Amino acid sequence: MSGATDWLSRAAGPLHGEVRVPGDKSVSHRALMFGALAEGVSRIHGFLEGEDTRATAAVLQRLGVRIDTPSAGERIVHGVGLHGLRASSEPLDCGNAGTGMRLLAGLLAGQAFDSTLVGDASLSKRPMRRVTEPLAAMGARIETTQGGLPPLVVRGGQRLHGIRYELPVASAQVKSALLLAGLYAAGETEVIEPYPTRDYTERMLAAFGWPIAFEPGRAKLSGGHALRATDVDVPADFSSAAFFLVAASIVPGSELRLPAVGLNPRRTGLLEALRLMGADIRIENPRESGGEPVGDLVVRHAPLHGVELPEALVPDMIDEFPALFIAAAVARGRTVVRGAAELRVKESDRIASMAAGLRALGARIEETPDGAIIDGGTLSGGAVQTHMDHRIAMSFSVAGLVATAPVRIHDCGHVATSFPGYLQLANACGFALESLV
Repeated sequence: MSGATDWLSRAAGPLHGEVRVPGDKSVSHRALMFGALAEGVSRIHGFLEGEDTRATAAVLQRLGVRIDTPSAGERIVHGVGLHGLRASSEPLDCGNAGTGMRLLAGLLAGQAFDSTLVGDASLSKRPMRRVTEPLAAMGARIETTQGGLPPLVVRGGQRLHGIRYELPVASAQVKSALLLAGLYAAGETEVIEPYPTRDYTERMLAAFGWPIAFEPGRAKLSGGHALRATDVDVPADFSSAAFFLVAASIVPGSELRLPAVGLNPRRTGLLEALRLMGADIRIENPRESGGEPVGDLVVRHAPLHGVELPEALVPDMIDEFPALFIAAAVARGRTVVRGAAELRVKESDRIASMAAGLRALGARIEETPDGAIIDGGTLSGGAVQTHMDHRIAMSFSVAGLVATAPVRIHDCGHVATSFPGYLQLANACGFALESLV
């Protein structure tokens, strides 16, 4: 579902109930890929039925992997082993999935055949050099268009060798691409990060039986082993939970429960940031599922205040900044964000997009090269652009809950890429959100 669907978000009363958000997108992508490269049959439960993850499944099917769908949220992946993929006669369409394209670049770099990775208009503008350059240092041959943009033509038959690579910018996607290439490389591949990022790839490689050593900010593996099929229970996506955490925090009288949310410590920076701002968020029933920490989140309304966001939290909440900007815009006092230049190369320039939208609603926000200064206050109604960015659309649906007049959000069709059924789920717990086709 993409296209020119607008939303209208209005002020609402207290939010209540249990909100079961979809499965984690990052885990869903990786479970498909590792299941495909494993020996044996892997079952995935809680799979995210989004456009991005379905695009990755379709790519793997084009490469000769059988993937069954017995029911929504379930996949059965018939692994072909590390060297069992087959060439596709057609380009491999990643849709809007930056994670899919970057990880597949690493996976395909070690194959015996050529592949071409393409994406939609938004993905085709996202920089890929940060992946292609270190992969080239491993011996890969990947051709891009001018400026290092997709499509990516990945040449097969290259002899890959392990490298020790220090990432100039913390990125779980780049790290994961190098580790995937490292499965096919001679010798040892080691990735060192300036800040620790989410370690889904490392945890899942271990769950699939590949020897890997990792700690925050560092991961190391060698080639020449095998992946063993395993079953994966995908936790609920923290990035999807983020909008409800902010919504219940800022709408007076609210209390929401979000069960079985993934709490990977490299993903939950927003949780810490909101708590620093005074949010009332409790973790109940903490447990582990498929190597990932999981818990039930209970969030109640609390008066928020501005903060100077610690830069150490930035890599652990890079996808949640649009939601944080909404919280900051209605908090008491000033919030300062630094060290978040990565936001300028996401699905949109999220700093510019959020600043423009918040200004349209009367907020006081100053852009900086790597962040923003936001003075909290009251939001008015108005119209905002999403720039075809699903997280910006959902963030402004939260803003409408506390605005003094309705907020019209243009072009929300891309929300299905990460959160199918968002509108229905949001309205079920008390949002006043209307689709205007």
